[in-house]
Amino acid sequence: MIAGGDRVWELVERAAAQWPDDPMLVSRQGDRCSFAEFRDRAARMAAGLAALGVGEGTIVSWILPTWVDTVVLAAALSRLGAVQNPIVGISRDREVAFCVGESHSQLLITPETFGGFDFAEMGARIGESQPHLCHVVVGPGSFPNGDPLLLDDPAEPAPDTTTWICYTSGTTASPKGARHCDATVGAFSTAMGERMQVEHGDRYALVFPFPHIGGIGLLFLSLRTGCTHLLDDAVDPVATVRFLADNDCTHAGTGPAFFNMFLAAQQHQTEPLFPHLKTCPSGGTPTPATYHERIRDELGGVVVCSYGLTEAPVLSCGRVTDPAEQLQRTEGQPLPGVEIRVVGSDGSILATGVDGEICVRGPQVMLGYQDPALDVAAFDGDGFYRTGDLGHLDSNGCIVITGRLKDVIIRNGENISATEVEGFLHGIDGIVEAAVVGLADERTGETVCAFVVCAGEPLSLEAVRAALTNAGLRRHALPTRLEIRAALQRSPAGKVLKSDLLAGIT
Repeated sequence: MIAGGDRVWELVERAAAQWPDDPMLVSRQGDRCSFAEFRDRAARMAAGLAALGVGEGTIVSWILPTWVDTVVLAAALSRLGAVQNPIVGISRDREVAFCVGESHSQLLITPETFGGFDFAEMGARIGESQPHLCHVVVGPGSFPNGDPLLLDDPAEPAPDTTTWICYTSGTTASPKGARHCDATVGAFSTAMGERMQVEHGDRYALVFPFPHIGGIGLLFLSLRTGCTHLLDDAVDPVATVRFLADNDCTHAGTGPAFFNMFLAAQQHQTEPLFPHLKTCPSGGTPTPATYHERIRDELGGVVVCSYGLTEAPVLSCGRVTDPAEQLQRTEGQPLPGVEIRVVGSDGSILATGVDGEICVRGPQVMLGYQDPALDVAAFDGDGFYRTGDLGHLDSNGCIVITGRLKDVIIRNGENISATEVEGFLHGIDGIVEAAVVGLADERTGETVCAFVVCAGEPLSLEAVRAALTNAGLRRHALPTRLEIRAALQRSPAGKVLKSDLLAGIT
């Protein structure tokens, strides 16, 4: 384990010196590199970006698949001291334009096309409305490159300088930009790695979108532990699992959707799918107890849950050695340096076991929002961040999440704003009222259910989904269930009673 050092580039150089020939990144699509090759590729890419005018303080937005070159890009931009704004690939024009505009990005990097979507055309459209923005289209092997001998010395921004602007995936109608430095983004990697027993030579699955703040944190994990990350830019229930198995994956995550794939594959073979499996990390969505039991009994690993937010990644995490009941019921104990307060609606600190809002203070908490006006409501007078999540601390000091104050649906680890979807629904001809809630789903954690009141003939789910798609709502947020109602139950104050709506369905 490489100790000390918060900056990405400092860790890149140390890891390359300590494990030069060991594999760092291996992709199902065929690209791979050792720690030394990663350093060298990042230096060449930094030189190419510098030739485009990127330097210390340049704000660069990038929306890219989980390619080896994408991870290299993160290191290259760190080498130059740029401010990075990674955007998850499910985002479309409205979200990307908002992120690029609010962060004042000078450069947007996208693929040509990916997953059937034309990112190049989207970038061109956004560029037309934001003339200060330069748009660069890349693909595997076609990122900017240059002569690293022409580079200045590595940038060394102050420890509390913003180097990352990571947007939430929609906890409100518009995303919120969390400003981080390398120290806050990477703060959890050492302790989480120790709790999950990540060691040099382990093979850790990175088959979710790398632009997630969790993906960025895993870059720190590899650079500090010497583990190998196994990448896949397009998850396939057969090919992805086979790739992880062929590479002897030791840490196979990251939630119920992936666990279902692993368990299904194991049922079709007699030999262990992952013979040296240590953990199945889980985060971003609740993990039912049945998965803990099946992973243990059928795959021979341990599900270890963690809890965090874009604003404060991985605040708590279980340990491989924790009792099974504790692993199933909690999100583990807070990581070192993390302080937890559970407060009531009046701001009073609540006793152990009593539900309230989870408020946190610690080394991974963001520096603040890109829109500073949001900070006033986000932090209390003692600097604790108000997460908007409901829960409590148990007698062992573990975090138990029981609900959310924020009206958010978490599907496959992605936040979906109910308010946002409701706004789109209200724009559809024939819908006079709409309310959106999350329904528990064994595969995705939650799914989107829309309750609507129609002016005339009831609309079908297919028609509603088509209208929402045409209006620009991203596919991930489309309802998967539609409930037609004559009226929506409301409180005396006029607020839709979503709990009553849920109580009426099966």
